[in-house]
Amino acid sequence: MNASTSLRVRLPAFVFVMEGVMIALYAVFVTYDDNANAKMQTNETNPMDNSLYRDYPFFADVQMMIFIGFGCLLAFFRFYGFSGMVFNFLTATFSIQWAILMQGYFQFYHNGKIHLGVVNLVNAEFACAVVLISFGAVIGKTSPIQLLVMSLLEIPIFSVTEWAVLKYIKINDAGGSILIHLFACYFGLGVTFVLYRPGLKEGHARETTSYNSDILSVMGTLFLWVFWPSFNSALTLKGDDQHRAVLHTFIGLSSSTITAFALSALFNKRGKLTMADIQNVTLAGGVTVGATVDMMISPVAAYALGIMGCTACFFGYRYLTPFLARRLRIQDQCGIHNLHGLTGLISSTAGICAILLATEDTYGPSMYQIFAHRAPPEGDPRLAELQMLVPGLKPGLGRSAQEQALWQVAAIFSTIAASAVGGVLTGLVLRLSFLASPSDEDCFDDELFFDMPSDFDSVELLKTNPSGEEKNMNTKV
Repeated sequence: MNASTSLRVRLPAFVFVMEGVMIALYAVFVTYDDNANAKMQTNETNPMDNSLYRDYPFFADVQMMIFIGFGCLLAFFRFYGFSGMVFNFLTATFSIQWAILMQGYFQFYHNGKIHLGVVNLVNAEFACAVVLISFGAVIGKTSPIQLLVMSLLEIPIFSVTEWAVLKYIKINDAGGSILIHLFACYFGLGVTFVLYRPGLKEGHARETTSYNSDILSVMGTLFLWVFWPSFNSALTLKGDDQHRAVLHTFIGLSSSTITAFALSALFNKRGKLTMADIQNVTLAGGVTVGATVDMMISPVAAYALGIMGCTACFFGYRYLTPFLARRLRIQDQCGIHNLHGLTGLISSTAGICAILLATEDTYGPSMYQIFAHRAPPEGDPRLAELQMLVPGLKPGLGRSAQEQALWQVAAIFSTIAASAVGGVLTGLVLRLSFLASPSDEDCFDDELFFDMPSDFDSVELLKTNPSGEEKNMNTKV
């Protein structure tokens, strides 16, 4: 290993410093929430009413997506499997710890403390997913130190953006199409724009897949596919809203999957299936239904959204990704703009349409729970009437459907702007020489950062002469 990329000092120094910072912050600011605090329990407390039993199943499912789904999916490069999975593991673990503090300050901060419960962990894992999606744009071209620094900077920027959009713009975004997928996509594109490598514009000899790496990556796709309904429904209102979220996500994923197979065979010159399509395009429906996932859009609309997202994602991989690399200096390694950007925009547009079409005839009085900002404000006589029909209904802002739709548009543009600017600034930081960035020659190679097992030498010939291998630059997240 070159001295310039050695982790011997850099990685321990970063980790130990950050652990010291986190110990101090956790000691001063973090305490238990009421459901985890023994002092809040009495003889009349029913243990089964604890929020753990409501939130932990979703936490466990999202854990599977983060550590196994994303981890396996990112192991698609033939000579970068260790790095894809292990750097995902490292970055995810750090991101969750950091997000508990950053998000906690804005969402769970009361009386000078961050009150910690399982719901904090669920929110932190959503923030972690943002980092891992952005990671897809620069995979293979960054060191673990750069990835940790990217996480260190992205989590606070995301937390502030999320807080500002939810508190001041006030939107509906149950599945995170705007605040997770669009933010992650354009942040990652901002980073990779700054880290552009002209030496890789014609590709790299090691930028290939293999039979085994593609199988592992499809396993990641399957884990993400199976648990995506939990991801989209975890933070929706319990009851019928959450029920619809599960149904819509499954339907959207199902329609995008079979559409992906059809398009892959149709546009392959030999009429065969392409693994990159199976690994990525099949997941498009999970993103496309995100903004409307808890709304009364009808099952057929979820089915159509899955097809639309899949189609946009498929053609994005074929045409848009090469265009961005060739014309705009954006080397989107995993094509995150296709799976998260294009589909996020379609989903956000569908959400606006659903808001404009929402009426009490369709939703009944519960419309003002789903679209909370359309509920009558405090003092409005209509509020008391609705509260009798919907116990627990809180005062809203009294927005009309048209007003709420305009606020949704404002949220889309402000989120994209904040993420893109944040990504560019983060990219400038990642260019610092002491962050152990690999050279062009050493990209996509596990040997740069790992002690490799002895049988890895058996593929040295293929690394230097990858003839017969079909390049695959469009895989991933």
